[in-house]
Amino acid sequence: MADDNKILGLPPFVVDFTQTDKVVTEDHPRLRRPMIVGADIPEAPFPIRMAGEVQHGFKRGSRELGCHTANLPDDALEPMTSTVKTGIYFGYAQVHPECPNGTAAHLPSEDYQVWPMVMSIGWNPFYKNEKLTAEVHLIHKFAEDFYGHKMSVVVLGYIRPELDYTTKEALIQDIQTDIKVALNSLNREAYQEYAKDSLFKL
Repeated sequence: MADDNKILGLPPFVVDFTQTDKVVTEDHPRLRRPMIVGADIPEAPFPIRMAGEVQHGFKRGSRELGCHTANLPDDALEPMTSTVKTGIYFGYAQVHPECPNGTAAHLPSEDYQVWPMVMSIGWNPFYKNEKLTAEVHLIHKFAEDFYGHKMSVVVLGYIRPELDYTTKEALIQDIQTDIKVALNSLNREAYQEYAKDSLFKL
């Protein structure tokens, strides 16, 4: 996490919410975005806690977008879907060694730590999903896939709405910005306390 925080301290960006509901193209990216979101202390309805076994998803994250994502099962989504709108969120997540219904991955102990995460919950307009999904991107490079392992998630804030994109490159650019926003936003004492949340096994 310390390495990830090296990107903190970036110069402030101009906040411009007038572009958030537009289709994003490679030639017209949303360059002006807030690089930190939320109040200095998480506000209701946050924190939101979820847990479940990591599911096989569309396998687009690592193959096409350059970031590994972990999908939560449908029954784990109720705390989010009953409370907030679709969009991109940030917080912390932890993969656990337990793998009740599959073959456990051989992960080093580092991979079982609590890591910052960015989560997309919604329909993913760029890919035209027909099913609501929650895709969690833990900001850490894992040794291997961990399908079937238990995962706990604490959601602490909202980054932006779901957007449609005309190019994959524009989507990737926004994902990279989401990661920076998440790390900046978590770099506050009241948010860092949740890395030690009782949901996690420390």
